[in-house]
Amino acid sequence: MKMISAWPAILFAPTLVGAVYGMKVDHMPKLHWTLGYPFALALMLIVSVSLNLAFKRRGWL
Repeated sequence: MKMISAWPAILFAPTLVGAVYGMKVDHMPKLHWTLGYPFALALMLIVSVSLNLAFKRRGWL
């Protein structure tokens, strides 16, 4: 049951970041920044990997 709950939590983080950056809002920080897109991708990767490692340490995966 813990494994079934861990995978949606890992997949929720990049979905949330992508949804926020996917909105057509002009007043968002780093939206007009040259490295904004790589920053968003790196943020998604870092959060997903850190959640994966945390769940593995606890024995949920």
